[in-house]
Amino acid sequence: MECALGTDWARLPPALQTHHSRTTAADVGHMDIEFPTAMRPVLRVMAWLGALLELQAVAVPTHVVRHMAGGRQHWRRTIRFDDGRVYRFDSVWECAGPGRLIEYVNPFLGLEMAPRLDDCRLCYRGIRFVLKLGPARIGIPQWLGPGVTDIVEEALDEHRFAMDFRMTHPWFGQLYRYAGVFITGVPVSSAEEQTSQADPPPPSGQASAAAGR
Repeated sequence: MECALGTDWARLPPALQTHHSRTTAADVGHMDIEFPTAMRPVLRVMAWLGALLELQAVAVPTHVVRHMAGGRQHWRRTIRFDDGRVYRFDSVWECAGPGRLIEYVNPFLGLEMAPRLDDCRLCYRGIRFVLKLGPARIGIPQWLGPGVTDIVEEALDEHRFAMDFRMTHPWFGQLYRYAGVFITGVPVSSAEEQTSQADPPPPSGQASAAAGR
């Protein structure tokens, strides 16, 4: 993220700088996941590709571990449901030049995004899908997929931030959303324990308000 933002990186609030830091650490919090029932068949395919989950949830405990390897940032998301089910959603970020980054959900498929700073909030929008075949990167228009991705992250204090991910189709409206509040910069060794002990935010909590401003 620092590479993509350039000089704007210095203007990021401390919680967001910690969240996107190159150091190995974790974020701990809870997420809401929502989507129309009709999206399940599409989400099954996306889950098979390594993107998103086909399960709805309210305040589900989540922790995210990040680390750098080979010049790329690796993200490992673990989501624990009350019935004991545990899901992983991993991705890899790489800088694609000034103002651009690509998030790969598997070795071949990624989403190119354009991050920008907007009044201390970090906003990024999907630009196109990317198919990686060896050294070649082939751009695929987002209209060929289920929708356009928008993400908003906003610091709540020096250690917490709210995030809101939405996928919206120009005809069908919002098709997928996950949002939550996280404590950032947690040591990896204690992330799982803190996930189980943390109090969940209310379903209509600060993440929704932050994204709606």
